[in-house]
Amino acid sequence: MKYRDAGVNVKAAQNAVKNIRRLARETFSSSVLTDIGSFGALFELQKKYNEPVLVSSTDGVGTKLEIATMTERFDTTGHDLVNHCVNDILTVGAEPLFFLDYIATPKLKEKMIEEIVRGVSKGCKENNCSLVGGEMAEMPDFYKEKHYDIAGFIVGIVEKKKIPDINKVKPGDILIGLKSNGLHTNGFSLVRKILFKKLKLTVEEYVPEIKNYIGEELLRIHRSYFSLLFPLRESEIIKGYAHITGGGFYDNIQRILPHNCSCVIETSTWEVPPIFDFLRKQGNIQTEEMYRTFNMGIGMVLIIDASNKEEFENYLKEKEEDFYKIGLVVEGERTVEIKF
Repeated sequence: MKYRDAGVNVKAAQNAVKNIRRLARETFSSSVLTDIGSFGALFELQKKYNEPVLVSSTDGVGTKLEIATMTERFDTTGHDLVNHCVNDILTVGAEPLFFLDYIATPKLKEKMIEEIVRGVSKGCKENNCSLVGGEMAEMPDFYKEKHYDIAGFIVGIVEKKKIPDINKVKPGDILIGLKSNGLHTNGFSLVRKILFKKLKLTVEEYVPEIKNYIGEELLRIHRSYFSLLFPLRESEIIKGYAHITGGGFYDNIQRILPHNCSCVIETSTWEVPPIFDFLRKQGNIQTEEMYRTFNMGIGMVLIIDASNKEEFENYLKEKEEDFYKIGLVVEGERTVEIKF
């Protein structure tokens, strides 16, 4: 017997690597010393940091992958993956250096793999990050037909003295919310249960309440905030960054509150996108549960000193960025109060 008789096509994997090598090379910086395909990727650190601190993170896209499978569109989830990881390390002030991906399928399809990596490559180029390697695993009888899984691994760097110190957060500081691009990558198990099991919708259907087709709405790219916020690193104007992902407002904002501070959020300060109201009504979801599960139209929450409010808002206006003053830091014991 041959390996192929067990459902693993080594030649197809080799061909896929040839096809995606070009996409990866497009992301290379001068620090990348090895090509795709070596046992380990070499990356040379530049000497522009006095006290460099490496920052790493890993994540997946969750069951949003099911939407990609249903639509047979695979270029968005790779882009999602990169942006999610970039946002996570941005919360400690880091710029991305390099990225690696992991793709697992029941049967390796070269066109599908190329589409996924094209999305990863696009995300890397958007964030000035090098795609230096990855892994493709063909796992017959383990994954369902047409399904796949992806994971991303990122390494970034930050000057030690530029790492945000949440202990500088104090009562009176302001919470600024930055607009999300839809659902991003969280809550999709609940989304799928409401839309496909309860309502029996399909990805091709147009829903007037959300003014969009289901598939297009659910596959909106998870937004990266790196290019907008990283230029502010020298000013240290931002005291804390909360990436609103799994756990919603409650769990993620709590991460950037010191032991003697809480915060109060006013939901009336921004307009929640239609997709969230549609899900809440159709799923009969309690409002508190919505803010614990979804980003509700706010993808990143920032804490700034009240004295820097005008300067920061002027910067955001220059960038034509939608932003909202969504709350205040108050005295307390690391609780997040949301006023509906």
